[in-house]
Order: sequence, then C-alpha cells, then structure tokens
Amino acid sequence: MAAPRARADYDYLIKLLLIGDSGVGKSCLLLRFSDGSFTTSFITTIGIDFKIRTIELDGKRVKLQIWDTAGQERFRTITTAYYRGAMGILLVYDVTDESSFNNIRNWIRNIEQHASDNVNKVLVGNKADMDESKRAVPTSKGQALADEYGIKFFETSAKTNLNVEEVFFSIATDIKQRLTESDNKAEPAALKINKDDSGATSAQAAQKSNCCG
Repeated sequence: MAAPRARADYDYLIKLLLIGDSGVGKSCLLLRFSDGSFTTSFITTIGIDFKIRTIELDGKRVKLQIWDTAGQERFRTITTAYYRGAMGILLVYDVTDESSFNNIRNWIRNIEQHASDNVNKVLVGNKADMDESKRAVPTSKGQALADEYGIKFFETSAKTNLNVEEVFFSIATDIKQRLTESDNKAEPAALKINKDDSGATSAQAAQKSNCCG
C-alpha cells in the first residue's frame, strides 16, 4: 500500500532568478540571503546554480527557489532557458561598474523576449558599501532607470548585508500578492462562466419551446 503523501512544507513556491553581468555580486547576494555568509573568494558561476530558503509572509510559508545565473556571454543560452518559469527576476549591477549598469537595458530586453509577461522585476545596485570615490553609478541614476521601467529599486551590499533581506522579501511579497489576486479572480470567473452557460442554455430552451409551441 502506498504511503500517504506528506503535506507540503510551504504554502507558496516562488522561483526567483538573479541576472546581470559577471562579477556584479549575484552569487554573493544569494549566499548572504540563503546562508547568511559572505566570501570574497568566489569562483565564477558556471551556467546555473540555486539555493532554497523558506520565509514567512503574512502567516504563510513561502519557499523561495533562487537561481543564480552566469553573467558571461557564452552561458547566455543556458540562462535564457530559465527565464520562462521565473516568477520574479532581480536585475543586478555593480555601483562601481558603469558598464554593468548600462547593460541592464540589454538584460531587460532578454526578459521581455524570454520571460513571462507578468514576471515581477526589481533593480539592484550591489556593492553599495564601497567607498564613494569608487562609485560610478549615482543612486539617483539607478532610481531613474527603475522608474523608467516601473520597477522597485534597492542598493545592496552582500558584504555588510545592506538591504539584502529587504530586496528578497519585497519581491516575494509582490509575487505572493499577485498569485493570491489571480487565485481570487479565477474562482469568480469560473462561476460566472458556468452561470452564463446555464443562462444561454435556458434562453435556447425557451426559444426552442416557443418555436415548437
């Protein structure tokens, strides 16, 4: 006899994707959020990697499956295969590297081409702990780009843990809300369709009886 299926240990499963140029700190952000640790001796991500962390939002257990993608061009085709199932995407750039910021537009084009239309996005300027003399992208510039695309913006530091929790909790909250709203809309819509169907049937029956009468 088959064993009864164990109850899922979460209420929502949310898949997130970290994208951005190589070296902007995607893996460091992921490690900081999932394991609470930081290291400077990171090996470049080859293809794809992921971590899982379960958090609580509004009394619900939300399991986050966070995929860390390679930023190099030669892994781009691998990365695009993971866009489709993503519910949320974190676009990461390095505040000390202007080219990584400028490339955000290219990453957004990739999202528009490969991801679901309703995917949640957030812009993340990482390495905000760096000395101001090394900063190449002002906070105002990051905010302006986020405003242009209508998405949230955070500056983070995986090293000091600045806004790391906030950025993941924020996008998870937005996705959970979207999933809840779509669930609530789906139910009345189904009821309405059934009602319309029966209404149409009744009308047809009445018309038929009038014809035949």
